[in-house]
Amino acid sequence: MRHGKKFNHLGRQKGHRRALLKNLSCALIEHKRINTTLAKAKALRKFIEPLITKSKLNTTHSRRVVFSYLQNKEAVKELFDNISTKVAARPGGYVRVIKTGFRQGDSAEMAMIELVDYNDVLLNTPKEVTEKKGRKRRTRRSGAGAATAAAAGTAVAATTETAVEEATETTEEVVEEITETVVTETTETVEEVVGTETVQGSDPEFDQIEGEETTEDKPEE
Repeated sequence: MRHGKKFNHLGRQKGHRRALLKNLSCALIEHKRINTTLAKAKALRKFIEPLITKSKLNTTHSRRVVFSYLQNKEAVKELFDNISTKVAARPGGYVRVIKTGFRQGDSAEMAMIELVDYNDVLLNTPKEVTEKKGRKRRTRRSGAGAATAAAAGTAVAATTETAVEEATETTEEVVEEITETVVTETTETVEEVVGTETVQGSDPEFDQIEGEETTEDKPEE
Protein backbone atom coordinates (compact mmCIF):
# COMPACT_ATOMS: atom_id res chain seq x y z
CA MET A 1 0.00 0.00 0.00
CA ARG A 2 1.09 3.57 -0.67
CA HIS A 3 0.11 5.08 2.68
CA GLY A 4 2.07 8.26 3.38
CA LYS A 5 4.06 8.08 0.12
CA LYS A 6 3.53 11.24 -1.92
CA PHE A 7 5.85 10.56 -4.87
CA ASN A 8 5.04 8.69 -8.05
CA HIS A 9 6.24 5.07 -7.95
CA LEU A 10 6.07 4.86 -11.77
CA GLY A 11 4.84 1.26 -11.44
CA ARG A 12 8.28 0.03 -10.33
CA GLN A 13 10.08 -1.18 -7.25
CA LYS A 14 12.66 1.02 -5.53
CA GLY A 15 15.72 -0.34 -7.33
CA HIS A 16 14.10 -0.31 -10.74
CA ARG A 17 12.79 3.23 -10.25
CA ARG A 18 16.19 4.52 -9.10
CA ALA A 19 17.95 2.92 -12.10
CA LEU A 20 15.36 4.45 -14.45
CA LEU A 21 15.88 7.97 -13.07
CA LYS A 22 19.67 7.52 -13.16
CA ASN A 23 19.63 6.58 -16.85
CA LEU A 24 17.22 9.43 -17.71
CA SER A 25 19.48 11.89 -15.85
CA CYS A 26 22.57 10.76 -17.72
CA ALA A 27 20.72 11.06 -21.04
CA LEU A 28 19.49 14.56 -20.18
CA ILE A 29 22.98 15.70 -19.17
CA GLU A 30 24.45 14.32 -22.38
CA HIS A 31 21.81 15.48 -24.88
CA LYS A 32 20.37 18.47 -22.95
CA ARG A 33 16.87 17.54 -24.15
CA ILE A 34 14.95 14.22 -24.13
CA ASN A 35 11.41 13.01 -24.79
CA THR A 36 9.62 10.73 -22.33
CA THR A 37 6.26 10.35 -20.64
CA LEU A 38 4.91 13.22 -18.58
CA ALA A 39 5.00 11.23 -15.31
CA LYS A 40 8.66 10.26 -15.83
CA ALA A 41 9.58 13.82 -16.78
CA LYS A 42 8.07 15.22 -13.57
CA ALA A 43 9.82 12.57 -11.47
CA LEU A 44 13.11 13.26 -13.27
CA ARG A 45 12.84 16.97 -12.53
CA LYS A 46 12.67 16.31 -8.80
CA PHE A 47 15.60 13.90 -9.08
CA ILE A 48 18.06 15.93 -11.14
CA GLU A 49 17.58 19.51 -9.93
CA PRO A 50 19.21 18.87 -6.51
CA LEU A 51 22.16 17.30 -8.33
CA ILE A 52 22.56 20.39 -10.54
CA THR A 53 22.49 22.58 -7.45
CA LYS A 54 25.15 20.37 -5.87
CA SER A 55 27.34 20.77 -8.97
CA LYS A 56 27.65 24.53 -8.41
CA LEU A 57 30.08 23.76 -5.60
CA ASN A 58 32.94 22.08 -7.48
CA THR A 59 34.60 20.05 -4.74
CA THR A 60 35.67 16.45 -4.47
CA HIS A 61 32.94 15.76 -1.95
CA SER A 62 30.25 17.20 -4.26
CA ARG A 63 31.52 15.13 -7.17
CA ARG A 64 31.43 11.94 -5.08
CA VAL A 65 27.90 12.66 -3.87
CA VAL A 66 26.65 13.24 -7.43
CA PHE A 67 28.50 10.17 -8.67
CA SER A 68 26.73 8.04 -6.06
CA TYR A 69 23.44 8.95 -7.79
CA LEU A 70 24.50 8.85 -11.45
CA GLN A 71 27.20 6.12 -11.49
CA ASN A 72 28.59 7.62 -14.69
CA LYS A 73 31.95 9.43 -14.85
CA GLU A 74 31.27 11.13 -18.19
CA ALA A 75 27.95 12.53 -16.97
CA VAL A 76 29.56 13.82 -13.76
CA LYS A 77 32.34 15.49 -15.75
CA GLU A 78 29.89 17.16 -18.14
CA LEU A 79 27.71 18.31 -15.25
CA PHE A 80 30.52 19.91 -13.22
CA ASP A 81 32.60 21.30 -16.12
CA ASN A 82 29.97 22.73 -18.50
CA ILE A 83 26.44 22.71 -17.12
CA SER A 84 27.34 24.09 -13.68
CA THR A 85 29.01 27.17 -15.20
CA LYS A 86 26.05 27.80 -17.49
CA VAL A 87 23.45 27.66 -14.68
CA ALA A 88 25.60 29.41 -12.08
CA ALA A 89 23.44 32.57 -12.06
CA ARG A 90 20.12 30.68 -11.94
CA PRO A 91 18.64 30.11 -8.44
CA GLY A 92 16.76 26.92 -9.26
CA GLY A 93 14.38 25.85 -11.99
CA TYR A 94 17.08 24.37 -14.21
CA VAL A 95 14.83 22.17 -16.35
CA ARG A 96 11.64 22.78 -18.28
CA VAL A 97 8.85 20.27 -18.98
CA ILE A 98 6.75 20.83 -22.13
CA LYS A 99 3.78 18.62 -23.00
CA THR A 100 3.97 17.21 -26.54
CA GLY A 101 0.70 15.31 -26.90
CA PHE A 102 -0.21 11.63 -26.62
CA ARG A 103 1.62 8.48 -27.71
CA GLN A 104 -0.07 6.68 -30.58
CA GLY A 105 0.12 3.16 -29.15
CA ASP A 106 -1.32 3.52 -25.64
CA SER A 107 -2.31 7.24 -25.57
CA ALA A 108 0.19 7.95 -22.80
CA GLU A 109 0.76 11.66 -22.25
CA MET A 110 4.20 12.59 -23.58
CA ALA A 111 6.49 15.47 -22.68
CA MET A 112 9.85 16.96 -23.53
CA ILE A 113 12.22 17.83 -20.69
CA GLU A 114 15.17 20.11 -21.37
CA LEU A 115 17.79 22.23 -19.63
CA VAL A 116 16.54 25.82 -19.64
CA ASP A 117 19.89 27.49 -20.38
CA TYR A 118 20.51 25.35 -23.46
CA ASN A 119 17.40 26.47 -25.36
CA ASP A 120 18.88 29.15 -27.61
CA VAL A 121 15.52 29.95 -29.27
CA LEU A 122 13.83 31.10 -26.06
CA LEU A 123 16.99 32.73 -24.69
CA ASN A 124 17.31 34.93 -27.79
CA THR A 125 13.63 35.90 -27.81
CA PRO A 126 13.06 39.55 -26.71
CA LYS A 127 11.55 39.91 -23.28
CA GLU A 128 8.72 42.13 -24.53
CA VAL A 129 7.47 39.42 -26.91
CA THR A 130 7.50 36.82 -24.13
CA GLU A 131 5.53 39.11 -21.80
CA LYS A 132 2.90 39.85 -24.46
CA LYS A 133 2.30 36.14 -25.07
CA GLY A 134 1.90 35.36 -21.36
CA ARG A 135 -1.51 35.15 -19.73
CA LYS A 136 -2.77 38.17 -17.87
CA ARG A 137 -3.77 37.47 -14.31
CA ARG A 138 -6.36 39.43 -12.41
CA THR A 139 -5.08 41.19 -9.33
CA ARG A 140 -6.78 43.30 -6.74
CA ARG A 141 -6.34 46.99 -7.21
CA SER A 142 -3.86 48.63 -4.89
CA GLY A 143 -4.02 52.27 -3.77
CA ALA A 144 -2.04 53.48 -6.77
CA GLY A 145 -4.14 51.36 -9.10
CA ALA A 146 -7.36 52.73 -7.62
CA ALA A 147 -6.08 56.31 -7.97
CA THR A 148 -5.12 55.68 -11.60
CA ALA A 149 -8.53 54.13 -12.29
CA ALA A 150 -10.28 57.10 -10.64
CA ALA A 151 -8.26 59.58 -12.71
CA ALA A 152 -9.04 57.65 -15.86
CA GLY A 153 -12.76 57.61 -14.95
CA THR A 154 -12.72 61.38 -14.38
CA ALA A 155 -11.03 61.97 -17.73
CA VAL A 156 -13.57 59.76 -19.50
CA ALA A 157 -16.46 61.58 -17.80
CA ALA A 158 -15.06 64.98 -18.81
CA THR A 159 -14.59 63.83 -22.39
CA THR A 160 -18.15 62.48 -22.47
CA GLU A 161 -19.60 65.75 -21.15
CA THR A 162 -17.67 67.74 -23.76
CA ALA A 163 -18.89 65.47 -26.53
CA VAL A 164 -22.50 65.76 -25.31
CA GLU A 165 -22.28 69.57 -25.17
CA GLU A 166 -20.84 69.75 -28.68
CA ALA A 167 -23.55 67.43 -29.99
CA THR A 168 -26.27 69.55 -28.30
CA GLU A 169 -24.91 72.78 -29.79
CA THR A 170 -24.72 71.22 -33.25
CA THR A 171 -28.31 69.94 -32.94
CA GLU A 172 -29.57 73.38 -31.87
CA GLU A 173 -27.84 75.03 -34.84
CA VAL A 174 -29.37 72.52 -37.26
CA VAL A 175 -32.85 73.03 -35.77
CA GLU A 176 -32.54 76.82 -36.05
CA GLU A 177 -31.48 76.58 -39.69
CA ILE A 178 -34.38 74.24 -40.51
CA THR A 179 -36.86 76.55 -38.70
CA GLU A 180 -35.62 79.63 -40.56
CA THR A 181 -35.86 77.80 -43.90
CA VAL A 182 -39.44 76.63 -43.21
CA VAL A 183 -40.55 80.12 -42.08
CA THR A 184 -39.02 81.72 -45.17
CA GLU A 185 -40.68 79.22 -47.53
CA THR A 186 -44.05 79.66 -45.75
CA THR A 187 -43.84 83.44 -46.01
CA GLU A 188 -43.06 83.28 -49.73
CA THR A 189 -46.00 80.92 -50.33
CA VAL A 190 -48.42 83.19 -48.47
CA GLU A 191 -47.22 86.23 -50.43
CA GLU A 192 -47.75 84.37 -53.71
CA VAL A 193 -51.29 83.38 -52.72
CA VAL A 194 -52.17 86.94 -51.65
CA GLY A 195 -50.75 88.34 -54.91
CA THR A 196 -52.84 85.91 -56.95
CA GLU A 197 -56.07 86.87 -55.18
CA THR A 198 -55.31 90.57 -55.72
CA VAL A 199 -54.83 90.03 -59.45
CA GLN A 200 -58.14 88.15 -59.72
CA GLY A 201 -60.02 90.96 -57.94
CA SER A 202 -58.79 93.64 -60.40
CA ASP A 203 -59.79 91.68 -63.56
CA PRO A 204 -62.29 93.92 -65.68
CA GLU A 205 -64.12 90.91 -67.13
CA PHE A 206 -64.76 89.63 -63.63
CA ASP A 207 -66.06 93.09 -62.61
CA GLN A 208 -68.37 93.24 -65.66
CA ILE A 209 -69.84 89.82 -64.87
CA GLU A 210 -70.50 90.89 -61.32
CA GLY A 211 -72.23 94.10 -62.58
CA GLU A 212 -74.54 92.15 -64.85
CA GLU A 213 -75.52 89.78 -62.09
CA THR A 214 -76.31 92.75 -59.86
CA THR A 215 -78.50 94.32 -62.58
CA GLU A 216 -80.44 91.12 -63.14
CA ASP A 217 -81.13 90.69 -59.48
CA LYS A 218 -82.40 94.29 -59.08
CA PRO A 219 -86.28 94.40 -59.39
CA GLU A 220 -87.88 96.55 -62.05
CA GLU A 221 -89.62 99.71 -60.88
